[in-house]
Amino acid sequence: MSRISLSGIFPPIPTPFKADEGIDYKHLQSNLDRWNQEPLAGYVVGGSNGEFVFLTVEERVEVVRAARQAIPRDRLLIAGSGMESTRETIDLTRRMAQAGADVAILVTPSYYKSRMNVAALEHHYSQVADASPIPVMLYSVPANTGLDLPAQAVIALATHPNIIGLKDSGGDITKIGFMAQETRNADFQIVAGSAGFFLAALGVGAVGCVPALGNIAGGKLAQLLECFKRGDIAGARAIQLPLIEANTAVTARFGVPGLKAAMDMLGYYGGPVRSPLLPLSEADIVELRRVLIKVGLPIH
Repeated sequence: MSRISLSGIFPPIPTPFKADEGIDYKHLQSNLDRWNQEPLAGYVVGGSNGEFVFLTVEERVEVVRAARQAIPRDRLLIAGSGMESTRETIDLTRRMAQAGADVAILVTPSYYKSRMNVAALEHHYSQVADASPIPVMLYSVPANTGLDLPAQAVIALATHPNIIGLKDSGGDITKIGFMAQETRNADFQIVAGSAGFFLAALGVGAVGCVPALGNIAGGKLAQLLECFKRGDIAGARAIQLPLIEANTAVTARFGVPGLKAAMDMLGYYGGPVRSPLLPLSEADIVELRRVLIKVGLPIH
C-alpha cells in the first residue's frame, strides 16, 4: 500500500439536515461539489462537527456512502467510526471501509474516563487497528470527551503499522511537539485539530489540519500551509492571526450551530442542527456576522 499523506486541509464537514432534522443528502452533494473546487486534501465525514453523536449507526454509514459518491478518489475520505466499546468500533470501522472510506478516525472512548488509562487506550486502539481493513487515525478532543489522549499512549501506538496519525484538538503545543519528536522515526503524522493553532502546530512538527474553519476558509488555510512549506513564516503568520477570532467563533464560542450559520452566510448549506442543539439567537447571528466580515470572509 502506498503511504497515505495527511498533509493538507481536511475540513470536518457538518451533516446537513432538513427542517424535520432528517439528513439532507441533496445539500450534502451540493456542499461537496463546492468544496471540491477548493484546494483541499480531503474531508472528515462523521466527526464532531458532523454531529455524529446524534446520528444512528446506520445514518453514519449512509452519510459516508453518500459523501464518497461526491468526493473524487484523489481526495481522502476520513470517516469517524469511534464508538464507546472496542467491539462496536471494530464493527463500524469495517462498515465505513465498505462504504468507501480511505481512513478511519477514532475518537477516544470516554464514558468510563477514570478507567481510560494508557494501558486501556493502547489496548483499544491496537485491537481496532489490528482488525481494520483501512488505516486508522487517533483522535483526541478533550473539550468534548473530557479525556486528553496521553502522549505515552500516542507514542506507543505510533509504532503500529496500521495507525498512521493523530488529530489533536487539545491545542497543547508543547505536547504536540513532544509527540512529534518521539514519533519522528515512525511512519506517523500529526494534524492540528483546529485552525486557531495551525501555524504553531506546524512549527513543532504537525503536517496538516482538520479545522472546522476549513468548511468556510479552506483556501486561506491551504495558503497558510503553502507559505509555511516554502519558508515564508511571515506570510503564514499574516494569514493565521486574523483567522484566530473567526475560528473561535465557529468552535468554542458558538460551536456547531455557529459553523452552520456561518456556512449559510457564505452561500453553503448549513441548515438546522439536530436537537438537543439549538440554533443561534438573533444576537449571536449578528455577532458572528460581524466577526466573519472583520476577517474578510465573503458574506452573502
